[in-house]
Amino acid sequence: MHRPHVRVFVAASLDGFIAGAQGDLNWLSAFDDPPELTGYASLSAQTDTVVLGRNTYDTVQGFDGWPYDGQRVVVLTKRSLGGARGEEAHAGSLQTLLHTLWTQGSRNVYLDGGQAIRQGLLSGCVDELTISWAPLLLGTGVPLFGPELAMTRLPLVASRSLPSGLVQCTYAPKS
Repeated sequence: MHRPHVRVFVAASLDGFIAGAQGDLNWLSAFDDPPELTGYASLSAQTDTVVLGRNTYDTVQGFDGWPYDGQRVVVLTKRSLGGARGEEAHAGSLQTLLHTLWTQGSRNVYLDGGQAIRQGLLSGCVDELTISWAPLLLGTGVPLFGPELAMTRLPLVASRSLPSGLVQCTYAPKS
């Protein structure tokens, strides 16, 4: 089955949380490297479609401005969106969505959201996983990984330290 290249780009605490309790992202403000330095600007420039989990989509609604201008946004959800920016809802599997996106011309997908990322890893759809590890422990929150994932080898492709203290590692789950 043909599908777009799928990249995950996420920050996580050392204990594996991508958000604090109730989805709080305030802990990330201490690690404020510019998008050009982190690689996010490059990722965004290469991305034609953003696929978000519903909780992540709801969180992004509270941001000061829409971070996905010029990109197609598809939300994995069974609930209606009421998206004012052309966002689309998809209630089926990630694999089905990726095949559909491929047939519609999408070639580079940015996948975001804890449940969406876990679904991508579980189904073998993630080609590149970049985690910016924050040197702190949250203790609780939204996990990046979960018990549904079996032991998975994540070959390290690259790593680097950022000025803020983040250590960014890129893995190739499909290797």
